[in-house]
Formats: sequence, structure tokens, C-alpha cells
Amino acid sequence: MRDYIIIDHEPVSIESGKPPAYWPASGAICVENLYSKDGPLVLQDITFEIRSGERIGIVGRTGSGKSSLALSLLRLIPTEGKVSFDGHLTDDMNLDALRTNLAIIPQEPTLMSGTLRFNVDPYGQHDDATLYNALRTTGLLSETGGSDGTDLSLDSTVATAGSNFSVGQRQLISLARAVLRNTRALILDEATASVDSDTDSLIQASIRTELRHATLITIAHRLLTIMDYDKVMVLDAGKLVEFDTPWTLLQNEKSYFRSLVDNSGDRDRLFAVAEKAKSARRDTQFNTII
Repeated sequence: MRDYIIIDHEPVSIESGKPPAYWPASGAICVENLYSKDGPLVLQDITFEIRSGERIGIVGRTGSGKSSLALSLLRLIPTEGKVSFDGHLTDDMNLDALRTNLAIIPQEPTLMSGTLRFNVDPYGQHDDATLYNALRTTGLLSETGGSDGTDLSLDSTVATAGSNFSVGQRQLISLARAVLRNTRALILDEATASVDSDTDSLIQASIRTELRHATLITIAHRLLTIMDYDKVMVLDAGKLVEFDTPWTLLQNEKSYFRSLVDNSGDRDRLFAVAEKAKSARRDTQFNTII
């Protein structure tokens, strides 16, 4: 108890830390010279820029800094450098404002004991129709009940830590919260690593439909999940070593990303998805110009 009493606390909200009422108008993220602080250099001089609405995949070996980078965007770990979200430095804003608008779905989401309603809308900001719609759009509920055949409702009981729900269901509940917030940026921290490929596809489809205007950053467990993304960020020993479209990285036989794909056991399928995404992106750009 004493250790928890003397632990450093996060800064409290202040008036000058409130962002403008219109913020965030976009999900653009800019990172400059980001270093980890107060410990080993898990992150080393990370610099990149993500445009609003882009889908970015992050890959790398275990310990390369993928999760640390995601946590640094939410100011959950001490870092040095500049992180801007929609043109405003995150260091200058209140934590509640930042974390309300930059959502994260972790690999093992934890629910609170209570009801499904409380877990989806803990502050009671939405009516039942809106809550049910969010749960249906994420695939957790069908018109007749739960997606797994169970009879779920907003008043369904959630046990401690959500132990009466599967990992995939907990992911979908977390996604429903993000949909309700209409978040402008969403981080998936290997969120689909513990679910089957069908649930993974369901989550990705829900994100593409309900959060199609949001910036998406995915720490990938399955390469197939990110092969049609706009760009892929490759980390190695805390450094950003590659950052480009999947197809461009695949054309470089010496690239780290190419080696991951070649050794995946599903090389041909991954190449096909990346090439199809390249063609779709090119057609979209052509139609935009017209």
C-alpha cells in the first residue's frame, strides 16, 4: 500500500490543457525524434507522419518497440520528442482529452464487472438504440441475439475481468466503445492475436465500415491483416527501419518486410493481396483526379 501511495501520479487536468472545441477534426499524427525515457532505449529517434484516415501496420520482432510506440502515443510511458495529434502537441493537452479521442484496443482487453451496458457506455452518454446499433455493427449482436447464438442484451452480466466472454467478444466490446466515441484514431495492439481468423476478419470489416474515416494503427500479429494497408512501418531494436506501402517494400528483395513475407509460409497469397491493394489504390487516385 505504501508503494502505491508514493508512486508518481499522472498530471491532473488544467484549463490550459483543454484542446479547442473542434479538435480533433482529423486523425493526422506526426512524431518527431521520439526517444524512450528513464530506462533502456526501447525507442530510438523515431520520426514519421501519418495522414488522416490512413491505415498503418506496424511489424517487427519481439522487443523491437512496437507496443512501446503505441503506448507512447497515449503518453502511457515516459518519452522525449514531439508527438502531435491533429496539429496539437499531446504533451500540452490533458490526458483525458487525448485518451478519449485516441482509442486503443489491447491484445487482452479487460472488462469491468457489471453489465454489458456499463462496459460499452460507462458514462451513460447514449440511449439504448445507439448502444444496440454499435454492438450490431461490430458483429457482437445479431438481430436475434449474440453472434455465437447466445441471448445477449445490454443488461447481460459481465463477470470480473469479463471472464464470461471470450477474447474475441471482449475485442468486439472494446471496438463498440470506439465506434460510440466516433474516434478519429484507433490503435490495435495485436488485438487479433488471440482470436481465430474469422473473428479477425469480422473485426477488420467492422473497422473499415464504421470507422472508415479514422486513422488506424495496427500492431500486426498476422501479416495478412495489414497487406492491404496504406503503409507498413517496420521497427527493429527500437528504430524505424522501413516505412512505405506494402507493395513497394515487397519489391525490395533486401527489405526486412520482404524477408518476413518470404518466410511466412503464405507468400503467394500475401503478394496477391498487396498487389490487389496497389491496383485499387491506383484506381482510386485516378478517379479522384478525374
